[in-house]
Amino acid sequence: MALPGRTGRPASALAPTPYDAELRAAARHVSRRRFLTVTGAAAALAFSTGLPARGAFAAPRLEAARITEDPFTLGVASGDPLPDSVLIWTRLAPAPFTPDGGLGQQQVEVAWEVALDASFAQVVRSGTALAHPEYAHSVRADVRGLDPATTYHYRFRTGAWISPAGRTRTAPAGGDDVTRLRLAAVACQAYHDGYYTVYRHLAREDVDVVFHLGDYLYEYAVNSAGGARNYTDRVLPSVFNRETMTLADYRMRYALYKSDPDLRAAHAAHPFVVTWDDHETENNYAAEHDENGSDPALFLARRAAAYRAYWENQPLRAGQLPDGPDARLYRRLHWGTLAQFDVLDTRQYRSDQAYDDVPHAPGPESDDPVRTLTGDAQERWLLDGWASSGALWNVMPQQVCFSQRRLDLDAEAKLSMDAWDGYRASRGRLVAGAKQTGVDNWLVLTGDVHVAYAFDIKDDFDDPASATVGTELTCTSVTSGRDGTQRPANWDTYMRANPHLRFYDGRRGYLRMELNRENARADFRTVPAVTTPGAAVSTAASFVTEAGAPGLTPV
Repeated sequence: MALPGRTGRPASALAPTPYDAELRAAARHVSRRRFLTVTGAAAALAFSTGLPARGAFAAPRLEAARITEDPFTLGVASGDPLPDSVLIWTRLAPAPFTPDGGLGQQQVEVAWEVALDASFAQVVRSGTALAHPEYAHSVRADVRGLDPATTYHYRFRTGAWISPAGRTRTAPAGGDDVTRLRLAAVACQAYHDGYYTVYRHLAREDVDVVFHLGDYLYEYAVNSAGGARNYTDRVLPSVFNRETMTLADYRMRYALYKSDPDLRAAHAAHPFVVTWDDHETENNYAAEHDENGSDPALFLARRAAAYRAYWENQPLRAGQLPDGPDARLYRRLHWGTLAQFDVLDTRQYRSDQAYDDVPHAPGPESDDPVRTLTGDAQERWLLDGWASSGALWNVMPQQVCFSQRRLDLDAEAKLSMDAWDGYRASRGRLVAGAKQTGVDNWLVLTGDVHVAYAFDIKDDFDDPASATVGTELTCTSVTSGRDGTQRPANWDTYMRANPHLRFYDGRRGYLRMELNRENARADFRTVPAVTTPGAAVSTAASFVTEAGAPGLTPV
């Protein structure tokens, strides 16, 4: 979520750290121009992390029988379901809060199996994979030859150790006229802001797939008490009480997050489709620009480490493996003819935020038509995908607020420069493209802002009478912002300033949706507190948008 500007970080975080020297050494080895090429990106990753070149795996093999502690401490996950395939993931870490996870620099052989039943009596696919130290002993299997629209169970084994079992699901076949899809959307899960109670409830939901819309990780320090968790029965290692800068830092921070049993339960229960926002790397970064105006080559070395750790710790296919500071994360998935999902990356390719990333009324700087939030290639990919879509619902999971959000009641109201409001020409091209390609049932799923919103997307946001061209649903945060409140202090201002804003709630929770041939229903699920565990979940509001008739109706 955007902070008050590029100087919004605590002063202590702006001071040089011991890790600056390591990143500067990486930057000195590769010029900025060379850094932005694929070759330079790969070289920079090697310089900044000490890793061998991609594909060079010379590590000795560790006999699995010699692993004496549970290596499956970080659980299992699955993701990106296709009609004949699901990606399954785990990461071996008997000592998760250490830089090497407790396995040193040795390879480990891991077996996996996929079954039709939870007892694994009907195994339909199995195989082995190597857990490489170069990839933090993460293991992934792109399991092929599965049946469409089918629930499967999966697990991993190494030596005498068997992982927890996960449940996943394949997508329907491409031409199937599917009648229903249930999904959930989550975002923004700062470990230090509270317990993952939201995930405990989400693990029990009957959904086909979960979309994570960014800020899976936060780079900020976590103290020994776990921040707002205020542990009294455990002490977190001091290694977490600093900002993540290096590859080892990011890897261990993912281990901290995935040590939470509720997060592990949600991953084990449902396939996830993930995309990042800013905090997986650094607050409010834009392409090669960090929030403090550092040397871009220096920041790109850090971005390479962050992107590498993200891939290692998420259920992503080989196509998303980064080359240095570059990774192709935007991608397209389908759910029969019912839904097309165009998953965006709104961080890696964007123009730097206008007006020093401080809320500002629209002006020449923010409205420059060359500014982009997606980059030209991703924008063309999205528009071409809409033009060829045969789906009833075209769903755009992405990160930052798409609809206009006036922050005050002034005639020239301030807007967020970090969201699409700071890139109005870029947004305008998508709205025009949606109309031109005939995308009648356009749903935008959004994270980032730590509150729940429901918007009618207008052809002209400054004219409440203009046509509604789509629907935006913003899931609130899992924990970020701590407990929150149903009506934040700016609730009345925002509702009056934005007539197209149909709902606003400031509590923690998730979005649950059901898409069918007639309509799409959205349920905003919230919990009253996350700073204490065990809160109950309830539905704060529900809305329906009818197929062929954009616009939200309360249920």
